[in-house]
Amino acid sequence: MPDHRTLPRRRGDVLNQAIFQAVRAEIAESGYAALTMDSVAQRARTSKASLYRRWPGKAPLVLDAAYDAMPNPESVPDTGSLRGDALALLRLVVRQLEGPVGQAMRGLLGEALQNPDVAAEIHRYARGNVGKIMRAIVQRAQVRGECGPGEVPEVRLDAGPALLRQKFIFSGAPIQDAYLVQIVDEVMLPLLGRTSGVPE
Repeated sequence: MPDHRTLPRRRGDVLNQAIFQAVRAEIAESGYAALTMDSVAQRARTSKASLYRRWPGKAPLVLDAAYDAMPNPESVPDTGSLRGDALALLRLVVRQLEGPVGQAMRGLLGEALQNPDVAAEIHRYARGNVGKIMRAIVQRAQVRGECGPGEVPEVRLDAGPALLRQKFIFSGAPIQDAYLVQIVDEVMLPLLGRTSGVPE
């Protein structure tokens, strides 16, 4: 493998993306438990010092690499309806959880249960992206007149994604699309003051 010191110098987002891709590739190839800062640095063709300047350890690095691949408000399509947007979000999340991101999250959760320091790191680095996306989806629906105006309580925004997380954590089986439709139609829409529409 070429010496990273002889390669063109990368900075900022370019370097971060190389590191995140290396993390996900390492997890896909060898699993979360086998991943080390050394193996990521080698695959990303950077120094271990570059990693530690950005992340204090494995858990926050893996968490950021997972978040990087997960949906953000810009990546969720505007389908023109609250129901369609909610389904699109859950489907994007499931697609990521079926690959290295899902392996990463299971590994992090397993480690957090055994190590309070890792649990604290996860709490410190968690971004709550899905909740932010749900708020953006609801705000779009309010503009369209699908929902009443005003602030929607956080617990209502998180109810659907929380059910999805529970299913992912406690079920080894693939998450079926019918389950996502059930979450949207029987939990998310009623909590947001809507009834289910025509199936997507």
